[in-house]
Amino acid sequence: MFGEKFGEKRGETSPKAAREKAAPEKAAPARKTSFRFLRPISLVLAGLLALALVGESSAARFGGFGGMRSFGGMRATNMRQMRPKTMRTMRPTGSRYTGRNRGGDGYQGRTRYPGNDGSKRWTGRYPGTKVGSHETGHPRYPRYPFHPTWRYPRPIAIPLIPLTPGPAVVPTGVPPTINQAATPPGGGGQGPSQSNQGGNGQRAGFNPPPPGETRFVPNEVLLNVASDVTTPAFDAIARRNRLTRLELREFAATGRRMARVRINDRRPVATVIRSLQAEAGIAGAQPNYLFAYNQGPAPAAGPTQYANTKLHLSEAHALAKGQSIRVAVIDSMIDASHPDLAGTIAATYDATGGSGAKPHFHGTGVAGVIAAHGQLTGAAPSVQLLAITAFNPTDSKARGWDILKGLDWAWESKADVVNMSFAGAEDPEIHNHLVKLRQQGAVLVAAAGNEGPKAQPAYPGSDPLVIAVTATDSDDNLYDHANQGSYIAVAAPGVQILVASPGGSYQMRTGTSFSAPLVSGVVALLLERNRKLDPDAIRAILTSTAQHLGAPGKSDQFGAGLVNAMTAIESATMQSTDVSARGTPAN
Repeated sequence: MFGEKFGEKRGETSPKAAREKAAPEKAAPARKTSFRFLRPISLVLAGLLALALVGESSAARFGGFGGMRSFGGMRATNMRQMRPKTMRTMRPTGSRYTGRNRGGDGYQGRTRYPGNDGSKRWTGRYPGTKVGSHETGHPRYPRYPFHPTWRYPRPIAIPLIPLTPGPAVVPTGVPPTINQAATPPGGGGQGPSQSNQGGNGQRAGFNPPPPGETRFVPNEVLLNVASDVTTPAFDAIARRNRLTRLELREFAATGRRMARVRINDRRPVATVIRSLQAEAGIAGAQPNYLFAYNQGPAPAAGPTQYANTKLHLSEAHALAKGQSIRVAVIDSMIDASHPDLAGTIAATYDATGGSGAKPHFHGTGVAGVIAAHGQLTGAAPSVQLLAITAFNPTDSKARGWDILKGLDWAWESKADVVNMSFAGAEDPEIHNHLVKLRQQGAVLVAAAGNEGPKAQPAYPGSDPLVIAVTATDSDDNLYDHANQGSYIAVAAPGVQILVASPGGSYQMRTGTSFSAPLVSGVVALLLERNRKLDPDAIRAILTSTAQHLGAPGKSDQFGAGLVNAMTAIESATMQSTDVSARGTPAN
């Protein structure tokens, strides 16, 4: 009835009731909608809280995240470069953060900085900063856009331990170097070796050519191979270093196993030698040096065979002619069929490996100066020659490798005298062979060189174990092109010497190449006279009985002076110990 009174019909709902009835149905979705947005917001807040905790933890340990204002600037390494050297560092103290400055411009804690006793609140700016400026006023932590750089903790260096069989040794204090790696004996070229270390880190036995030295084969190297390295293992070393094995042999004199290898690319010889130090299977390396004849231009002709008169050989031959003395001649091929050399060649050896060598004028001439006994008379006409071919006839050069083989064969043949009428660069491996020959009792004689008075000492004449001989003319003047130096021992005629030549002919030759064999012949006479003479005694006799040329005493031009064969033979009757003790008298 009440509803009807207000115009509502029976069975019908009033507008107000309808609204009240519909209201609960609309309220439920509203509550569901608000809950939908509450969950993401709570997740975002939780994430921000977690980020804040992580940021504060990192800031406490590493110095902050730099770009985040709420956590302060990180102490970047580049900030030190931005700070003027005259500015004093102003670090706020009393921060509520543990042991760090958190002075970002959003922090309002009480902080003490220079000029503040702690009563003032921190506003993010330091004294002297203008209001509205983009600078913080902090001398070490400027604001944007000066972004600091992350500074990570320094990495801990952990030394690497080689995984080799056996007990490992952990290095302490000093990191391991390449030369400290352990290698098995011999190594087979599997790594560097600690043996034979030089003072500058270079292994002993590895001798690159001196600066400016060019007298060597540009694409070859001589190697001292360890005794326990097999041939296949050595070939593997060669391939690894881009080398090709040409020869590999044992040398009886030194007991070494040597190899001659070719450089397959265009690397310099010095570079290859230094790189081979990393191979434990290689005990040494050096260039394959080149040696040349010591023959020079000849001046006007002089008296024929004046050398015999100058050295008093005719008188000396009445006492000795070199009977049964073996003289090794390392040179070009000797013409054994020359009438003046008939029956003189006791044995021959071709160190060039059958390169098609033919009789050559230089080797034949040197042999004739020593042992000619026909139209010409040599210094020791009754000696036995050991003819060693080491020079290539095509270029008149000898490789150090072939010289080594010749010296080794002379050692095996027990030569009493070794004549070396050639010169080149100082060769360490040749020196090793000379040591062995000297220990066996052989007397070593070499030419002084024909490079002129200002030239460097010629090798092997400059070796202390060798008697170096210079050349003079018929008037006892020094040969113009002869080398000079303190290594010169004695002098002998070497200008315009008439010598034997291939095909039964004779020619005039000049140079220290032909003065050295004269002294080798005189040495043979001394040994026949007294077989007890040792190399030191021979040198003492030659220098003490020589005729002084020029100023008294030993000189860089003539050494002790011109050899006198007759006086030397007379002195050879003394015992070797007495002669060695007497030495060279002071002049």
